[in-house]
Amino acid sequence: MSEPPAPVRPDERGLPARDAAAATAVARFEEPGDAAPLRRVQRALHANPTAVPALVLALGVLLFSVAVGERFLHPFNLSLVLQQVTVIAVVGIAQTLVVLTRGIDLSVGAITVLCSVVMGKLAVVSGIPTPLALLAGLAVGMGCGLVNGLLVARLRLPPFIVTLGTWNIFFALNLWYSASETIRSQDIAETAPLLQLFGTAFDLGGARLTLGAVLALLLVAVTWYVLGWTAWGRHLYATGDDAEAAELAGIRTSRTLVSTYVAAGAICALAGWVLIGRIGSVSPQAGQTANLDSITAVVIGGTSLFGGRGSIVGTLLGALIVGVFRNGLALAGIAVLWQEFAVGLLIIVAVALDQWLRRIAK
Repeated sequence: MSEPPAPVRPDERGLPARDAAAATAVARFEEPGDAAPLRRVQRALHANPTAVPALVLALGVLLFSVAVGERFLHPFNLSLVLQQVTVIAVVGIAQTLVVLTRGIDLSVGAITVLCSVVMGKLAVVSGIPTPLALLAGLAVGMGCGLVNGLLVARLRLPPFIVTLGTWNIFFALNLWYSASETIRSQDIAETAPLLQLFGTAFDLGGARLTLGAVLALLLVAVTWYVLGWTAWGRHLYATGDDAEAAELAGIRTSRTLVSTYVAAGAICALAGWVLIGRIGSVSPQAGQTANLDSITAVVIGGTSLFGGRGSIVGTLLGALIVGVFRNGLALAGIAVLWQEFAVGLLIIVAVALDQWLRRIAK
């Protein structure tokens, strides 16, 4: 005896074929019409982290060219802005590498000054050949970075706390080794002129550039290539974006972190060499605010403090933005305290924008 047919539910009687197909289709969720354009802008800015700092820089140049006039747009003044941010741009490259791994390095300024002191003391005071003194300074920078990297990667200590501690340690070593004494420019020029190499200036179309500024631009280009076109760069981004997922994908995140801090230390050593050329002398008190200035350039340049998103080009733009605003406000006769107020406001806006852009990834 056959079973009776299954009862047909009232809502299924006479269901058209097209309605049946619609019932099996995958649900689609669309955003409100008024929110869709803003969402598209958010996605575009998230995919291009250098777009905002490039726009801010262009607006800043336009603003001060109107407010100040030809003095601001003069090639010599624009080249002066580049010279003023050279050291910060180089240190900012080192800071960017660390921030991309979801870390932060408060010791970059102390490493920079310590390396400059080592180079100067060995070459001028101890009489060691300048190339060997430069290599010793580079080794010191890499050693400082290695200490930071091992403490962060192996002992799993927070980068903020680690580098806050090593900042004080490196600064103390700097004062001890230098005896808080400055090596004069005349002594360097007589004994080890190679230390002042990056202070060498040359004219280009009415602008006056230094070899230090050229080095900063070359470092930006090289680091941009390394981060975008090498396996190490992809591993660095992956580690900062999601360390656990990176480990599951076969990336040795601990090794990547250590190598990142070592690379940052080496770049800080180069910044120490540039610093000597910039000020002409070796001072244990110079460049002590480079850590905060580098973080400012990184944040304003669009690199996320939460890691995994940002670029070296953005850091260069961030450093230039700070230089343009300080230079333009100074030419406009604005007091120094209001210049710092403007920079602080830029930092807050940049972090708020980063938080807004991060929502697209959630």
